Amino acid sequence: MRMIIVGAGGHGRVVLDILRAAGQHEVAGFVDATPALAGQKVEGLPVFGPANVLPKVRQQKIQGAVVAIGDCRVRQKYAQVLKENRFQLVNAIHPRGSVAPSATLGENVVIAANACVCAHAVVGNSVILNTSCVVDHECEIGDGVHVCPGAILGGRVRVGAEAWIGLGSNIIQCITIGRSAIVGAGATVIRDVPDRATVVGVPARVIKISETPAGEPSIQ
Repeated sequence: MRMIIVGAGGHGRVVLDILRAAGQHEVAGFVDATPALAGQKVEGLPVFGPANVLPKVRQQKIQGAVVAIGDCRVRQKYAQVLKENRFQLVNAIHPRGSVAPSATLGENVVIAANACVCAHAVVGNSVILNTSCVVDHECEIGDGVHVCPGAILGGRVRVGAEAWIGLGSNIIQCITIGRSAIVGAGATVIRDVPDRATVVGVPARVIKISETPAGEPSIQ
């Protein structure tokens, strides 16, 4: 399938590498809201422009897309826009990633090299499972979550939508991470984390609870 990557930054380059390594789809180019990138090339592929070019891109026999944007809410919003423009959301799974046959994946999921998704894990839509992270047995990962490189989730961990699990963090078994929560890099989580809370340290402690995000993120 011919497809595009939404987001031509560093994560977009990583996703391109994943797709090229997997060899299942032909990447035709990028869509990116950065004005200076429009009409330029990234990794040898054209940047078509911002989201308002999607109808024209769709006319070029390009059917698939994946969103390569780190911001969890913006990633989900772009996925919605792509579906409205009749793009099929594609999963980008590195051939060195490990996904158990009994695991369940949503759509628009990125699984980087050496990431491990274990038995009966459930991964929602628009999730990033970054390099060398571990999602152990029976974990439930909500829509729009980003599990950063080297993070380890023990068995039966539940992660709410749009949460951010930081670099090298560790979450013991059966913990619940709330919606839009942030787990700081290197933290060790031994108790449940409330919605929108930021936790850091060993053991992890709450340092902030954010207000509910106002409105929808804007995209171009």
